[in-house]
Amino acid sequence: MQTAKRAVLFANGQAKPGFEVSLLPDDFLIAVDGGLRHLKRLRQPPHLLIGDMDSVEAEDLEQALNAGVEVRRFPPAKDQTDLELALEYALTRGYVHVIIAYPFGDRADHTFGNLNLLSRPDLAGKTLLLDDGQVEVRLLSSSALIPTQPGELISLFAWGSPVEGIVTSGLEYPLADESLVPWQARGISNVALGDSIELHFKSGRLLVIRTRL
Repeated sequence: MQTAKRAVLFANGQAKPGFEVSLLPDDFLIAVDGGLRHLKRLRQPPHLLIGDMDSVEAEDLEQALNAGVEVRRFPPAKDQTDLELALEYALTRGYVHVIIAYPFGDRADHTFGNLNLLSRPDLAGKTLLLDDGQVEVRLLSSSALIPTQPGELISLFAWGSPVEGIVTSGLEYPLADESLVPWQARGISNVALGDSIELHFKSGRLLVIRTRL
């Protein structure tokens, strides 16, 4: 059964000074292994702790267990990352709005792997955002209206194949029935003019990176 509530998965990436991921009172909070540290910093108990626990402090794990937090522990030698396991948990329980919080860090391979999660076929009809409070990333397969603030940076990238027939509004440098291709960076560092932007396109998948001020 689908639910309109959000699942927020706290990865073990970096938090940006002065920026935090915005939470709603009824969010389902999942600590993904070492991502438990972000919830501890925010003084928010998780509803679920999942992973192989190789990045969780023993004291924090014991505290979670004593508090009655559900813990799903997996062996370190596995085919899926802890974040994949957490995402599958959220999707199989009907969450159609999922945020991966703090997904970016100093490991390029982990960051790229997290970006690739946006391409999962089972996300059709669902919303997945990667967000560290400052940078928000989403992958569009159809037109969208995205909330913004004036002056925010908006970068558009063709994901995997060309994106055709792009029409934008609300950006300083508009596109009018134009194309983006994966091997060029033409769509980088545009600027939002108001409280939303509109993106329309005929084919392809469009990666949208919003950088808040």
